[in-house]
Amino acid sequence: MTDYRDPPPDHDDAIAEDMTRPGPPPPPSTSASNRDDRAGSSRPLGASTVNWYTLTDTDAGPTWAALRAWVEWFTVRYRISESVVPVCWFKHGQLVEELSALHTAHTASFDSTDTGYGPIGWHERLSLALPRLARAYSGGCSRGHDPLIPRSWTNVIDEQEWDAWTTQAHAH
Repeated sequence: MTDYRDPPPDHDDAIAEDMTRPGPPPPPSTSASNRDDRAGSSRPLGASTVNWYTLTDTDAGPTWAALRAWVEWFTVRYRISESVVPVCWFKHGQLVEELSALHTAHTASFDSTDTGYGPIGWHERLSLALPRLARAYSGGCSRGHDPLIPRSWTNVIDEQEWDAWTTQAHAH
């Protein structure tokens, strides 16, 4: 019976021969000077999210400009029709939110620190987002842009009814 724990008699010769053959390059050095400057960093990736609810007037200009540049590139590159993303997209809050989220996902997916799965992840997210884009704008401005009257919560809730309702969990 052969004992597989013992190497064959010519094992040392085979190892010596293998060492003379060219092999794959050595792994990159992990010394601090050669490591990616993001290693161990808590700095964010190249993408940053936009919270449109808290966006300040000071940050508005550059934020809108960056999103516009990306939307124009995106709609041409991916052949997104004007019936999905109209020229007045920036006047439609729901479209702004969807496009902004896609912009952030795209930027993060193609960040240099990505491990290589970002681009396919981007396209998977895009396929999920396209139907939402189509629903976000349903041709409401096809005969000219009518500004949306935003929904208001001013004086619409009966405060006594609210107070009575919120005294219970309503979990059952």
